[in-house]
Amino acid sequence: MRGVSESGGTPLLLASTSVHRQRLLERFGLPFECVAPAVEETRLAGEAPQAMAARLARAKALDVARQRGDAVVIGSDQVAVRGAEILGKPGDAERCRAQLAASSGGELVFLTAVCVATAGGARIREHTDRTTVQLRVLGDAEIARYVERDRPWDCAGGFKGESLGAALVSRIETVDPTALTGLPLIWLADVLRGCGFSVP
Repeated sequence: MRGVSESGGTPLLLASTSVHRQRLLERFGLPFECVAPAVEETRLAGEAPQAMAARLARAKALDVARQRGDAVVIGSDQVAVRGAEILGKPGDAERCRAQLAASSGGELVFLTAVCVATAGGARIREHTDRTTVQLRVLGDAEIARYVERDRPWDCAGGFKGESLGAALVSRIETVDPTALTGLPLIWLADVLRGCGFSVP
């Protein structure tokens, strides 16, 4: 379904196939299309975590915007960091358990970048949210139960804060709770209003 602004029928596109981001954007009540960007999500040599998240969010938005010059395109990317180590999506239950065991009692930082591109990529707005998650000390059995029930191996850091993952933490610090799920809606709402969309 195509998203339409109040000022000229501009389509709204989400440059992502992530169910989590789709559900977040649906909160605005705006119709939109999901388009998969052709972007390789790999880290460049020596690239800082925040720079990586911002670069990938921008690349996703611009890849789709160049195909659809009439649209407002949202791209987003999230990087999870433990100390100096970037944590990817574990991909399966075994790696997820190992990732959580290594993070037990420690701090995870989630950097969620978002880019909004218009006019075929000629104009962009960018933002990165930082969320700090302090995990409790977790036992192996507790980790195994969590992974079996929540199946978070498609999430950076093996942690799904919007679901049962909340029971694993002692503290979350953020300016925007939706950033942890993958799309900072507070910032995005303001930008979309500026693009002519009716966001209550």
